[in-house]
Amino acid sequence: MKINIKPAAQKYLAEKIPSGSHVILTTDDGSNNYSSIGATCELADKFQLIILKHDNPNYKTEIENNAGYQMHMLPFEEYLFGDGLNINFSHGSLVLGDNGGVMDRALAVVDWRNVAPETEDQLRSKMVKLGDQIC
Repeated sequence: MKINIKPAAQKYLAEKIPSGSHVILTTDDGSNNYSSIGATCELADKFQLIILKHDNPNYKTEIENNAGYQMHMLPFEEYLFGDGLNINFSHGSLVLGDNGGVMDRALAVVDWRNVAPETEDQLRSKMVKLGDQIC
């Protein structure tokens, strides 16, 4: 897997993500431990870049990139991304896209380097609350 991080996005991300950081590209739809959204109406329509202290061994698919990040994704999320995967910065937001078009006009960057993972009960409680508010 390969992603082109365009110059405007590289400039923006340089202020958010330290060079050489471990970064994962994942959905923000409640399907993983880095997302607290819990509604089926949100499946695979929002994405996020997560900054980690260390690699997460579940995120095994390496994403080559031109910004020097150690970037990975979940193997079972590969089907979501087509050829020409890229990140741009436009109108004050990161934009994730591929040759098929824009996938997310507000790609989030979330710093998890100093966050303790939530328990299953905490995640479930948050998802139930947010799920009622979102859909």
